[in-house]
Amino acid sequence: MPAKMTFEQNMEALDRMSPEERDAKIAELTKMCICGACPTYIGTGETVLMFCEIGRSKIIKKGNGCICPGCPVQKSLAQRWNYYCLKGSGKEQAELL
Repeated sequence: MPAKMTFEQNMEALDRMSPEERDAKIAELTKMCICGACPTYIGTGETVLMFCEIGRSKIIKKGNGCICPGCPVQKSLAQRWNYYCLKGSGKEQAELL
């Protein structure tokens, strides 16, 4: 069994994928995404998911609790941040460090 990849290794792997492979991986991850159940998401009218990958919401402006730490996508990509809908994708937040 391969060792668990770090966030940086996961991002590099996604970057190396063909557009078709990347789209397939994002579709797979989107099925696991729990953004739609988040108190910050609910009631905003937002329809987009996967903020940890795509970045900030153009609609969500205020935090109301964050469930990112319990998300299977966050675990799968070894991300370590929260409030992606407000703060930006994992890549964006990593660049701020």
